[in-house]
Amino acid sequence: MRKEDAPIMDIKNYKSRIIDAKVASLLEAFGAVCIEGPKWCGKTWTAIRHSHSQVFLGDPSGGFQNRQLAQINPELVLTGDYPHLVDEWQEVPAIWDAVRYKVDSLARKGLFILTGSATPNHKGVLHSGTGRIARVSMSPMSLYESGDSNGKVSLMDLFNGTQQDVMTGNVDLMHLINLTIRGGWPAAIGVPDDVAFELPKSYIDAVVQDDVYRVDGVKRDKHKMNLLLRSLARNESTTATNKKLKDDIKDIDNQDVDIDTIAEYLNVFGRLFILDNQLPFSPNIRSSVRVKQSEKRHFVDPSLACAVLGASSSMLINDLQTYGFLFESLCERDLKIYALALGGQLFHYQDYYNFEIDAVVQLSDGRWGAFEIKLGMNQVDEAAEKLLRIGESAKNKQGAEPTFLCVICGMSNAAYKRPDGVYVVPITALKN
Repeated sequence: MRKEDAPIMDIKNYKSRIIDAKVASLLEAFGAVCIEGPKWCGKTWTAIRHSHSQVFLGDPSGGFQNRQLAQINPELVLTGDYPHLVDEWQEVPAIWDAVRYKVDSLARKGLFILTGSATPNHKGVLHSGTGRIARVSMSPMSLYESGDSNGKVSLMDLFNGTQQDVMTGNVDLMHLINLTIRGGWPAAIGVPDDVAFELPKSYIDAVVQDDVYRVDGVKRDKHKMNLLLRSLARNESTTATNKKLKDDIKDIDNQDVDIDTIAEYLNVFGRLFILDNQLPFSPNIRSSVRVKQSEKRHFVDPSLACAVLGASSSMLINDLQTYGFLFESLCERDLKIYALALGGQLFHYQDYYNFEIDAVVQLSDGRWGAFEIKLGMNQVDEAAEKLLRIGESAKNKQGAEPTFLCVICGMSNAAYKRPDGVYVVPITALKN
């Protein structure tokens, strides 16, 4: 059966994801697609949506029979109508090479969908899969996907200069804080605010108690992992170095963690997709501007930082300085999702002239937009002035000029273009 003739499986109550279009297009171009991302972000449901048969390696039925069969002979779990889903393929890494071989043998597109919530050791994976297996990254839901952004402002329209001024509705600060604490986990959507924090809290517990060991079978110090996670949460949305994390643990928790241990644990957290750092940006590789190469640190969802900090809504509404960093993380989570949907990437900018930009979205055609992220409207004028200085600096330093400048605001009830050309956009109105 050809892929275009086969109906997509209908899943009751499935919320469409921005990544759906990307998965569909990759299935037309590659023999297999691997959807990677943190557990509980919706990978399995999205993969089921695009598949016609499935096998779940995490299914405990028959004493994890599917996993045992795959370990005996991976070919046994690759049988079914195409596209065929193999969920949590990293449980049996040999499946990767079996899929690659099957794609080569059949010489067809859209044969398999793999999902993975951890990157396995290279041992057992013999071939990269280049040209056969396309990788696509999936995040928890953006506010637009969860229905918490009305989508009246399009990132693409900002790039094209076609975004119109529009009233977007009032925003309640406590509601915004609750959205940050809840996160973009599909299972938490619609859950009452007073219990929504339990899911990200359980997530962190599972990472420390089980997932870190399962990723490579190495036992690690759980106390030190918790210390590092707390330091990462305290340094959310900053460019803290590994040494800064080490010093932070020493100063705040009065504990000493070796710098090599920090690097090792960060690598493991990255392989579990719970970290999603923001890369640095330069508008022009020939520019005279020397750009700092520090990544901005992020959990894959701001709710994880809230969970690690034990931050409740009542605590955050009385500590807006801390919430400002978490709000920035929320906005940058969404910006990355929207950027990827347009074939772009999310960066941050920091140079040795002390110019900084919270977020930069660059499209594949080279156009880029600069964002400052502010919680309150009282901060917009200052943020706009900073963006205008950045734009002028890029021009003077012979770098590519930004296509647009934008302040993302938490508490604005309208999206509009200021007389100086800077857009003001509420995060609860943005989409791709």
